[in-house]
Amino acid sequence: MSARNSLADACAAARTFLFVPGNRPERFEKASRSGADVVILDLEDSVPDAAKPAAREAIAREWERLAALDVPVALRVNAFGTEAGRDDLAWAGPLNPVAVVAPKAESVDALAAMHESLGGASLVPLVESAAGWQALPVLSGAPGVLRLAVGHIDFMADTGLQCDSDESELAPLRFAVAMATRMHRLAPAIDGVTVQIDDEERLRRDTRRAVRFGFGGKLCIHPRQVAIVHECLAPTQEELAWARRVVEADANARGAAVKLDGRMIDVPVVLQARRTLARATKERSR
Repeated sequence: MSARNSLADACAAARTFLFVPGNRPERFEKASRSGADVVILDLEDSVPDAAKPAAREAIAREWERLAALDVPVALRVNAFGTEAGRDDLAWAGPLNPVAVVAPKAESVDALAAMHESLGGASLVPLVESAAGWQALPVLSGAPGVLRLAVGHIDFMADTGLQCDSDESELAPLRFAVAMATRMHRLAPAIDGVTVQIDDEERLRRDTRRAVRFGFGGKLCIHPRQVAIVHECLAPTQEELAWARRVVEADANARGAAVKLDGRMIDVPVVLQARRTLARATKERSR
């Protein structure tokens, strides 16, 4: 397997994606050593328009050194079709990035053009608008799409939604992303950021909600969020114990339905148990 394919596989399995502003090169190495599974060097929202050329220069200057740290590095470019987005694509091609986060994803043609212009880089479209939500069934099948990500802050701005603390109004968006992920056999979806960087309990609630929707990763905006997200994405000891007992009971029953603690254990329950064990395996291999 080539190094590029290996890094793409790592992006597919990643649980934490840590954003770093592209115009803050002094933070690049710290982010790479934070424990995050993927570092996203950002050229979009966290970088003022006037600083975007300097951000590109800083990323290009540090690119090879960061690659040697053995942590996948992705880029978030500016939206396709904007002047900044066109500049990003022309600049990023020679870097040969493994993965690119595509903001404001709404068009299959735009994703296909981005994939081609970046030498076949894996794409992570951010669903951040009503148009993106409506296009999900086709966006998720666009060339190069590896995983889908929820950009709920921009989605709220686009749609005018006013969310409660549980973001219950966004449940249809997360459900749609989960279903599109399944329909196109993509790597597990990635949930959006938790902007309250000093609220650990909020981060835990947000991450556990992502697990309930079947998501396998979360976007982070501060290094201190990484370990907490990893912990919350992993199954609890109670969940692990139950999953092991289910798999053991199924093995002993040799495929027949069996009762465990008053509950019927059949194929769908066994599949859920195996997924739980797989989440634990991913945590141990980190």
